[in-house]
Formats: sequence, C-alpha cells, structure tokens
Amino acid sequence: MFSGIVEAMGEVVEVRPEPPGCRLVIRHPEIAAATKVADSIAVNGCCLTVIDVSGDTFAFQAGPETLSRTNLGRLQPGSLVNLERALKVGDRMGGHFVTGHIDGTAELIERRDMGEWSDCWFRVTPQLARQMAPKGSVAVDGVSLTIVESLPDRFSVALIPYTLAVTTLGRIKPGDIVNIETDLLAKYVQRLLEAREWPS
Repeated sequence: MFSGIVEAMGEVVEVRPEPPGCRLVIRHPEIAAATKVADSIAVNGCCLTVIDVSGDTFAFQAGPETLSRTNLGRLQPGSLVNLERALKVGDRMGGHFVTGHIDGTAELIERRDMGEWSDCWFRVTPQLARQMAPKGSVAVDGVSLTIVESLPDRFSVALIPYTLAVTTLGRIKPGDIVNIETDLLAKYVQRLLEAREWPS
C-alpha cells in the first residue's frame, strides 16, 4: 500500500530485455541504501518487487502485462521516474490510499502554465472516467492528486510548484503518457452497481 506522496525521482540506468518482459535498473543512492531484495516500491505508481540491490541502484522485473498496461515499457536509460516505498504500519497518510495497481494510461492533451503553477488536462477512456469525480482522488504516475474537473473522456488537475519541482510531472508535455490509478473506493462502488444487474 502507498500514499501517492512521491519520495524521490530516480534515474533509469538500464532496460534489459528478458523476454517476454524486461529488467529495469534504477539509480537513487538514498533509496538504494535503505532497500533490500523483496521490498515493494512504486515506480511511476506501479508497484514492483525489488529483485537486486547493487551500490546505488536497484532492479525490478516487469512482465508483459505490466509493460502493456503502464508507461514502463516506454522507459529508456536516462528516463526519470517517481519513486515511493511501501508504507509502514503507523505511517502518516498524507495522500490517499494507492495500491500500486495501475488501471490504465492517459495522455496529456493540454498544459497551461501560470508562473510556477500548472493546470493539466489528460485524455482517458470512458472506463477510467467513470471512476473519477470532481474533488475526488487520482494517482498520476504515482502522484496523489485532486481532480478539478471530470468529463466522459478527460479530467484536469492543478499542480502546485512543489509537485512540479519534486516529481516527473514538472517535465511532462502534451502527448506524454502517464499511469493512472483511480480511487479505490470508486472501483468498489462501480462493481456493486454492476453486480445489481447480475442474474441472481
């Protein structure tokens, strides 16, 4: 379980093919020093299991399902990624409940910069949009955000200077693809409504 409060940006140093998936090697000295094999870390919001720690780097294996449903398959050496280690029992919950299970991707279609602040619109599928509501929560590349507006095919968020400075969202531009995890409670509400139509 995660909170959507990004701890750091790491740098991808290697993307090694391991068919049908790949191995991602990421560098961040402070996180590597406090990480061990089998730890869970959210990489751009996607929960992955550490399989190796070496010096200031740590590695993950990403399978075909992960690569097809997230933006991790687009990473290359030099890419920056958002990192958050799994919560400990008793940690403060600063964002919202984030599982690290990506529901789909979205495309940045508009970015309006106002000094050090930005408003961003993302295009999503109707399936994802059904689980979004104004003032609800969403994780974008692992960053816990509040939805400003929500339409059947897109939604908007307002990004403060701090978020732009300490996450990869400060660098995104129209056309970029981000990972989306909708609110956990919205999924269960939608499922309960769907189940009312099931045969008894």
